[in-house]
Parts: sequence; C-alpha cells; structure tokens
Amino acid sequence: MSIRHPLAAATVAAAFGTLAVATPAAATVLVQPDPVSAYALTTGRLWSLVAAALGLAGVVVGGLALARSAGRTGTGTGRRGSVVALVTGLAGAVIGGLVVAAAEGGPGTGYGIVGGYAALVVGLVAMALGGLAMTRSRRTT
Repeated sequence: MSIRHPLAAATVAAAFGTLAVATPAAATVLVQPDPVSAYALTTGRLWSLVAAALGLAGVVVGGLALARSAGRTGTGTGRRGSVVALVTGLAGAVIGGLVVAAAEGGPGTGYGIVGGYAALVVGLVAMALGGLAMTRSRRTT
C-alpha cells in the first residue's frame, strides 16, 4: 500500500490523533459543570427569556384584539391581531417547551427551566386570547 501524498496523510493522522486525545479531556469538562452564577445569562436562560417575551407580546396583542373585536361597530378589526396573538403565543409555548425538555437540572442551575415554564403558561394564555378574539371577530362580521 503506497501513500501518494505523505503531507495529506500526515495531516489526517495528526487531526485524528488530536481528536482522540482531546475527546476524553472535553468529556471530563462537560461532565463536571461549573456552578452558575445567579446573574449569568446562560443559553437556556436566554431562550426562556425570548420565549417569554414572545408570549408576553402575544398576550398584549391578543388583549388588544379582544378589546377591538368586542366593539359595537362590528368591523372585525381584531382579526389580524388575533392571528398575531395565536402565532406569537404558539412560538412562545413551543420554545418554552423545548427549554423545559432540554433542561437537565432544576431551578437555579442555569438551564432556564423556570423561564421555560413561565413561557409555556404565557404562550398558552396568548393563544387563548387570540382564539377568543378570532371567535368574536367571526361572530360580528
């Protein structure tokens, strides 16, 4: 078996050798997590904040759409807002559910589990408000 490109073979061998040596070291670092500060913004906390913000925006828009759809004019101006509330509430609930599903620890571990549960609840409230506003806007038109 002849090697036509010894530099390429040496590069591949060095890469595999480095990977074989670095993998156990990386595994021990990943197994032993460092304690997370209460003020540190971890990835889980960031995603739970994004999900909660989406859910909160859906609640606000859904509330406004519900107020507009209950008006006496019967123009159905809350329909667009109800769709926005449904979509943002769904996005917030799904992202919050993914954060909760991916969390490996309880509250205070930095995985964002508390924010994930809050985003789930707020997203479901936004979806309920959006659905109610859509139902009322259909009835008035």
